[in-house]
Amino acid sequence: NALRLSSRPEEALLLFEAYLALRRRYWPRGENNILVAQTNVANCLADLGRHDEALVLKREVYARRVATLGVSDERTILSGSNAAASMIGLRLYDEAKSLVRDQLLPAARRSLRVDHHLTLRLNERLATALGSDPKHTRDDLLEAERIMQDVVQRRRRVFGPAHPDTLRAERNLSAVRTMLAHS
Repeated sequence: NALRLSSRPEEALLLFEAYLALRRRYWPRGENNILVAQTNVANCLADLGRHDEALVLKREVYARRVATLGVSDERTILSGSNAAASMIGLRLYDEAKSLVRDQLLPAARRSLRVDHHLTLRLNERLATALGSDPKHTRDDLLEAERIMQDVVQRRRRVFGPAHPDTLRAERNLSAVRTMLAHS
């Protein structure tokens, strides 16, 4: 991860791919380590602008997590959130909305509860997908605003008003309100 974070994702990708190949060959029963390695490869691909390839891997990781850990495990929900973020980045808004609304949020609310940072992040992803979709309606924007208002209130209460995630949520709420004003 140090290579990836130090702006050397090409080198990091080679290392992560080699590590993944070794894990698959010599420790095929170590599913979690394989999925972590696969996630690292996906992150490197995204850093290199190879977003379509990254999404393929993120979908695979999410599917394996569902199969091995179930839909309510925090690692499964996180993997799904990563896939949803990639979908939004690739403008696959309908798919992202469906994944978050129909699968991830119900599982997160049930197992992690509504104030958990990951549940709040999923709500933000849904609001982003609703507002970013070029086909959005005024009702979509109103729903995104309601979601972001709730997220901001919860983040202020749970994490405090100066927390970076609270500040990001406030900026997202402001952006939704700007879109509403111009719709």
